[in-house]
Amino acid sequence: MSNQVERSSRKVKTGVVVSDKRQNTVTVAIELQYPHPKYGKIIKKTRKLHAHDESFEAKMGDTVKIMETKPISKTKRWRVTEVIERAR
Repeated sequence: MSNQVERSSRKVKTGVVVSDKRQNTVTVAIELQYPHPKYGKIIKKTRKLHAHDESFEAKMGDTVKIMETKPISKTKRWRVTEVIERAR
């Protein structure tokens, strides 16, 4: 057995930046889709997450990939890993 400790894989989500007004922080809207337990209709739910953006590269309207990380502040537990698509 090696001395390295295996780390569990971190969660990765994709969403749209809805706010970039704060310093080093962007708000990302994640859209969840799931079927209704009884009727089967697809329900869309939006969840907003705060992500750390050290390089200020994500702007409002961009599609970004965020990864789970250790708590950075009271509400930030995610960080921006890459900008997938720029807003027009």
